[in-house]
Amino acid sequence: MGKFVITKRSNGEYQFNLKAGNGQVILSSEGYAAKSSCENGIESVKKNAKDDSKFERKTSSNCKYYFSLKATNGQIIGSSEMYESTSARDNGIESVQKNAPDAETDDQS
Repeated sequence: MGKFVITKRSNGEYQFNLKAGNGQVILSSEGYAAKSSCENGIESVKKNAKDDSKFERKTSSNCKYYFSLKATNGQIIGSSEMYESTSARDNGIESVQKNAPDAETDDQS
């Protein structure tokens, strides 16, 4: 089962990573000034991950593939790493959909 890990950046901002059961990061958040905002971001991922239409599939300028998960208001709440193929990217989306809804939170901040 996956888990959300909250950490504090060197600039004082909070962020979360969603990790799959094998420990690999499958979604990373932006930086948040307040921990409560970071926790709200996690709840938003849990809620929106089930809806495939909330995933924006993208290609970077160097021809790598990635995705972003958007909230109902259209704001990006998390982004993936870069993948070598569209199938690997799509597997990453499936992993978020599978792991996020029931993931526990590990606060390491």
